Amino acid sequence: MPVPPPVPRRRHYAWTVLALCFFAILCAQGVRLSFGAFVRPWEEAFGASRGTIAAIGSLSFLVYGGSQPFVGRAVDRFGIRRTLAISTVVVAAGLALSAAARTPWQLALSYGVVASLGFGGASGVAASVAVTYWFTTRRGLAFALVEAGFGAGQLLLVPTALFVISVAGWRATLLGAAVLLAAGVAPVLWRRLRDRPEDVGLEPIGGPVAPGAVPGADGVAAVTPPAVGLRGLARSRGFWSLAIPFFVCGITTTGFVDTHLIPLAQDRGIPSATTGLAVALLAAANVTGILASGPLADRVDNRLLLAALYGTRGLSFVVLALLVSGPALVGFAMLFGLVDFSVVAPTQSLAARYVEPRTVGLAFGCLNAVHQLGSAVGAWVPGVVFDRTGSYDDVLVISTVVLAAAALTCLTLPRPGRLRAGAPPTAVEPAGAGLT
Repeated sequence: MPVPPPVPRRRHYAWTVLALCFFAILCAQGVRLSFGAFVRPWEEAFGASRGTIAAIGSLSFLVYGGSQPFVGRAVDRFGIRRTLAISTVVVAAGLALSAAARTPWQLALSYGVVASLGFGGASGVAASVAVTYWFTTRRGLAFALVEAGFGAGQLLLVPTALFVISVAGWRATLLGAAVLLAAGVAPVLWRRLRDRPEDVGLEPIGGPVAPGAVPGADGVAAVTPPAVGLRGLARSRGFWSLAIPFFVCGITTTGFVDTHLIPLAQDRGIPSATTGLAVALLAAANVTGILASGPLADRVDNRLLLAALYGTRGLSFVVLALLVSGPALVGFAMLFGLVDFSVVAPTQSLAARYVEPRTVGLAFGCLNAVHQLGSAVGAWVPGVVFDRTGSYDDVLVISTVVLAAAALTCLTLPRPGRLRAGAPPTAVEPAGAGLT
């Protein structure tokens, strides 16, 4: 009797959820990361100084960051689908209003407040919570794939924004982005995204988590620590040892580089084609670094991984400070890109093990808030320094120093207690050891 062919296994819906989160982040955050392309056009359109436009960017980061704990709570309460879809529509509304702005204060209100509230909702917080719901193993890889949406958005949309602005102007560029988000992204998220595996009769990839445990790397579960709610986070040494380097990450990445790298290159007389190539290579290196950091986060000590990533980022600023040329800009972009968003996967993997499961959304939101506070500082202060000195040289030196400090801080991160399947409780550290 012939043996029947094996029944093909259906792809787990977790991968569809992951793809949808990637798509949402690519589109919404790709638009946000294009801010640097609008700096000079806005200076010319409104007759504003670099410091004024940088202040609008700083306001955007403050609103974005301030929204993150509330976004985390909204995801915990209302679900991933509603949070992402509605936030995408809010971004579209803010961009459309920004396209109609006639004064800097109108731009500050429409982009700095309205669009930025939407950016806060359509962010990595909701996507990261989705990972914790849908994956109990391979989380490092899943976090990296979601985070790759930032790099892919930067790779695709920043050069596109530079091109469309040069051809059609900044107002048409913003309107086009608004239409893309409202008509193309939000409806897909609303129809296809699902909040939890049980909504479609499934278990998460890796199976359900045992009561009282939080998944760790490669099926290793961390003993549930006592960090519960906002008060628990405020007392957690693990949380603050992650938050301080993440604050520096915000200063040096979305704050300084994403806001000021393009005008820095333009001020140095580097051709637009070279600048566009550097930005594209930075984004491509970003994706590569993110995808590499995810599997590494599943296999190595994330504390050492974070220290190495922040240290290498500091070296990239040394390159940018000492070498003033197009090739140096390209070299910086490739080195910086490899260690840019790649810090997120190990940061989130550790954060998920430092807090209790019901606090994961809030923890991710608070970490993102700290990151965006750093971004606000990194966007505004360099603009003020440039207005006073005519260069970014001092900013590059300070960035190198604070990145070195961030690398050292990562070495002080506590070791999470770990419990392997079947291991007796005496084989691990006490719950909460080293966390508070």
